[in-house]
This record gives sequence, structure tokens and C-alpha cells, in this order.
Amino acid sequence: MTDTDYLDHAEALLRAIERACDRINDESDADIDNQRVGGMITLTLPNRSQIIINLQKPLHEVWMAAKAGGFHYRFDGQVWRDTKSGSEFFADLNQFASAQAGVALDFTA
Repeated sequence: MTDTDYLDHAEALLRAIERACDRINDESDADIDNQRVGGMITLTLPNRSQIIINLQKPLHEVWMAAKAGGFHYRFDGQVWRDTKSGSEFFADLNQFASAQAGVALDFTA
């Protein structure tokens, strides 16, 4: 994957996360705050816990830090997959955010 391809896919992922936060906030009382600074999004959940998603450009990865731990994702040509477990990014984000918030949250694009 070229640097340009990585950035295109990574930016699309970050935009999808932002749109999902807007949708969740419009459709529920979840009140998720998302702040983006460059290649990093910080999600602050209603109980003030956070999930941080950060682009790692030199490695062509996206990193996610949640209470469950730190996770690295690479684009497989279709979706972002955890480099260890192979799980899909949005499936993990749904699981981690729901566990941290104590309510079911669906970030699926």
C-alpha cells in the first residue's frame, strides 16, 4: 500500500467514526463527544471514559486505545483488521465503547 492509499483509507475511517458519533447522538441520549486533532480522534463517553483512535502513518496502521487495551489495525483491502486477532475495527469499537459506556453503541458505518 502506498502512503497515499493509506491516507485515503485512514481518513475515510476517521470520517466514518465522526459520522457514526453524530448519528448515535442524533438517535439516542448517548451524548458522545468526539474531538479530532489532525490524525487523532478522542471519543469521550457519557461516563467520561475515553477511547482514542490515532493514525500511525509510518506503519500504515490505525491504533485504538480503550480500557480493554491498545490495538493496532491494518487495512486488508476491504476493512481495517486487528494485527493480532484479525477482528474488524468497527466490531471492536462497538464492543469496547459499549462496555465502557454501559449501553449498547453501534458505530458501524
